[in-house]
Order: sequence, then C-alpha cells, then structure tokens
Amino acid sequence: MTRYVIIGGGAVGATLAAELHRADRQVVLVARGANLEALRERGLRYVTPRGTEVVHLPVAGGPDEVELHHDDVLVLATKSQDTEEVVRTWAWRPVGGSTAAAALPVVVLQNGLENERIALRRFETVFGAVVWVPTSHLEPGEVVSPAEPAVGALWLGAYPSGIHPRLSPIAADLTAARFHVEVVGDVQRWKAAKLVSNTANGLGALYAPSSLRDAAARITRQEAELVLGVGGITPGQVTEAVVIHDIPGHGRQGGSTWQSLHRGGAPETDYLNGEIVLQARLSGRTAPYNAALAERVQRAVADGATPGGLGDADLLATLPDLTRRTVLVEPAELNDLLQHESAPLVLDVRWALGDPAGHDHYRAGHVPGAVYVDLDTELAAPPGGTAGRHPLPDVADLQAAARRWGVTASRPVVVYDDNGGTSAARAWWLLRWAGLSDVRILDGALKAWQAKGFALATGDESAEPGDVDLSAGHLPTLTADEAATLADKGVLLDARAADRFRGDVEPVDPRAGHIPGARSAPTAANLRDGAFLPTEELRARFAGLEHEDVGVYCGSGVTAAHEIAALAVAGVDAALYPGSWSAWSNDPDRPVAFGE
Repeated sequence: MTRYVIIGGGAVGATLAAELHRADRQVVLVARGANLEALRERGLRYVTPRGTEVVHLPVAGGPDEVELHHDDVLVLATKSQDTEEVVRTWAWRPVGGSTAAAALPVVVLQNGLENERIALRRFETVFGAVVWVPTSHLEPGEVVSPAEPAVGALWLGAYPSGIHPRLSPIAADLTAARFHVEVVGDVQRWKAAKLVSNTANGLGALYAPSSLRDAAARITRQEAELVLGVGGITPGQVTEAVVIHDIPGHGRQGGSTWQSLHRGGAPETDYLNGEIVLQARLSGRTAPYNAALAERVQRAVADGATPGGLGDADLLATLPDLTRRTVLVEPAELNDLLQHESAPLVLDVRWALGDPAGHDHYRAGHVPGAVYVDLDTELAAPPGGTAGRHPLPDVADLQAAARRWGVTASRPVVVYDDNGGTSAARAWWLLRWAGLSDVRILDGALKAWQAKGFALATGDESAEPGDVDLSAGHLPTLTADEAATLADKGVLLDARAADRFRGDVEPVDPRAGHIPGARSAPTAANLRDGAFLPTEELRARFAGLEHEDVGVYCGSGVTAAHEIAALAVAGVDAALYPGSWSAWSNDPDRPVAFGE
C-alpha cells in the first residue's frame, strides 16, 4: 500500500496528511520545531466546518526517523526557500538496495517555478502540483481548513511534462482525501498561473485592504503575465475550485505570506515575485513592481512588521508610479500586452467637437484589434436642455454597447483617441462608473503609438461579443445643486479653456461664464505634447486637493473626465458633474459668474 511521506507540517502539508489519514491512507508527516513538539504531544488539532477533532498522525523530525520503502511517495510541502536543503537531505536516503532519488517519486507542492528543477537535479521521477488550499496555520499543532466538501484543489502532472503511470493512483488517493484533482500534461503552465496569482501575496500580507492595494495587485499580476509570456511561458487557467465556509472563532485573516509574517517566519517571496524578476532579467527586461514588492517584504520581515499593518502611504512610497499606472498605459507596454493571450480589449474613441468624422479617421488607421466607439451615440444619451449635450447613457444601453465592443468582466480595457485622451477619458470614466476596475488610457494617444513605430490597421474591426454586467454608480457624480454647494464648501474645478471660464467667449452653449465659486483648471494644462504631465507635476498642479471634496465639470462632461483622470494620477479623487456647463447654462434660474 502506498505511504505518503509529507515533508512540511504547515497549512498545506498538515491538511493533506490529515485528510489522507482520514481516508485510511498511510501517511507520515515530517515537521520541525514547536510544530513537531505539539504534534507529538497532542496530535494535530484539525478545525473544519464539520467541527474540531484531534488527528493522531505518525510524525517524524527528519529522514533519520523514517525508514523508506519502495511503495513510498515523497511529498514536498515546505516553503520554496527550503527546497534545496530538503531535496539534498532526502534524495540519498537508502531504499532497499537503491536510493530515494532513483526509487521514489517526489510530488512538489510548493509555489513558484524553481522547485521542480531543484528536485529533478537529483530525483529521477518528479511530479509537479498546483495547490489551492485555503487552510490557515497560525499556531503549532493546529490548522484551520474552511473549505467544504472539497478541502482543496490540485493540478498534478509529470515534470517537465507528460503523463506518468504513477499519477493515476496518486490522484485517486488524493481524491479520496477530499481534494478536487486534475491530472494535466503540461503542469508548468498551471504552476505559472498560480505564480501569477501569488505575486500579489506580499501586498495582502503587508497592506490593509484598499482600492489602491487592489490596483497594485492587478498591475503586479499583469507584469508577471507579460514577463512570463516574453519568456515563452503561457499560464494555464487555474481557479480556486473550492467553497469556503465561515468557522466561528476562526476567521481567515490572510494567505500564506500573511501567515508567515504572523508566525515570524520567512516568506517565500524570493521565489514568487523574485521568480518574475529572474525571468525578466533572463529576457533582458525589468519587472519593477515585483522587484519592489520582493524588497519591501524582506524589509518588513527584518523590521518585525505586523501583517496588514501598512497603509496606502507606504504602498505609494514602495510603488511611486502606482496612481499613474492605474490610469495610464504606455505605448510600449500596450504593444507587449497585445502579443499575448491575455491581451486587453482596445477601444478607439476618436471624437472632437465639430468633427463628425471620427469613424472615418478610425478606418484610415488605428491600433490593431481596436474597436471603434462612437462617443455621441454610445457614450451619451440623447442631448437636450438641462440634461446637457452629453448626458450619461442609461446603464442598460451602455452595457449593450459594451457587449458589442467585446467587454467582459475579466478582460482589461485600454481606450485611446487622437487628441491626448480628452475624448477617450469619457469611455475610461464611464466604464469605471459602471463597475469595471481595469480600464486605462493610452498615454500620448495615437500620436505616441505611431511615434514608437508601432503598426496601424485599417478598415473596421470587431471583437467577440462580451458578457459584461454593468451597474451604475461606482464613481461619484454631482447634480447641479450639489455642484453649486461644492463650489461654495469644497472645490469645484472648471476644465474648460480659461477664456470660456472667464466668459470672454462661448462658442457652444447658450450663456457664457462659469458656476459661481468654481476654479479654472483647463484640461489642456494636464498635457504636454499630447501626453499627461509627469506624475510629480500633476501632483504639484493639484497640491492640497487630496484633502478636499473635489468636483469637476467642463462644457458637456467629456473633457471633465480627462481632468478626473489627471487628478487620479495625482492621487486625488473627484466627482463628475455630468451635465456640466451645457446643462447649467440652459437653466435660466442658475446664476452665472464672470472673470477670473
């Protein structure tokens, strides 16, 4: 009968050992330190939605305490930084007249891409595995496993590739142990998918939850996908195929890196973010987000930081361009992203006041794969009176249009135009207002794309229909009354040109001037040569506003979205007055101010 020698008594190893034991499979759990002492003295305190039980497992402190047999399977469940020592220690143990390296298979459960290579240097038969197990291990001799009925999910395959005859019985035993198991032929692709997800572990361990932390996680993972793709590694599709339940008194507080910090142990960040940094350098590139996070986690360990104890200020110090990258994408990055399976959907929002030929401009040359979006008919409701020239569309109409463009909930979106992003920002704002979080503007617009020498496509293009579900209200808006109040008690910015603000000219709307109390902040001043100003210059422009309630309006609510994007780069949140001056000036009861 197969016996599983599980090396590593933490969250994953102890859960696997407990479930195999409960399924009447032979198992030995190898642990160390206080955890080993607790397991020997009291057994494993195993907490699940079914209750708490003490599982008495055969335990050992190392290879000297285990006599290996030909039917054994070694399972590595230590942290990745310990793999080299563990493999070296166990590989040359005697098994009959042979050695473990020659006679036994080893199943590698750790995160990252390096562990299987380390094992294969000595072991003849190596099986890689991707593990999703939401178990927590915070106290010696105890694990909390909140998933039910499956305790975890496993993707299992021979390394470097292929299907081995010993995989099937191992998979059967793991299935009997209440794991969802899939045997795959190219396990490294699945390991890469888990690695991409794991690159955000350090963020979850260091920082309190916030929208900024969520944005950093998205960008860090995108960077990882891009680096792996350049290196010829295409991640598979790994999902956490388990249902997690609340266990009273045992709330899940964080993932494996969080738990390592909590216990005062060393996390495996060097083999997560550090692996992405390594892959980037091997390809002659950089991975600045992953590099910065790897360094910050190590400093936190050295400082004895409390898990989740840091906030947005530290996050911005660690990733100083974070606010910019949540809003903008550079042409070179977009070009790289478009080469891979996880390429964003690109939307061309060519529009300018008095120029109805946006679609013709698109047909003449656009970013390859881009879908044309009509601002007047798809990003706005019909104009009229105090509704303004570009009222917000009904969210159901916006959803129908977004699905035509090919928008899905999981696919990033990039928008651009040929005018510095001043019309594309309307799509950026609307999609985020309707619930999409990963939407960015091409910095420098089409001019910057062409300046880099990237190709253009011609004619019309379309994408596969999307399935996104949108809902209104995810970004703040202002009514006319709220805009008037904010101009008096907060900060209301007018994004139109200065001469329109003063009331010197009014080429479009029925009355000249501005909302009383508003401040002039022309959108054009956010740009230089068609690209957004450097982040520090935008922060200087909007200095002091980060502590204010801020609203923005323009002529009809289009270029005001561009101002909100610039404010976001500077780290300032702002609300949009959608009707803007076109709505205000059509209401004769609304007062008007002139001059500076």
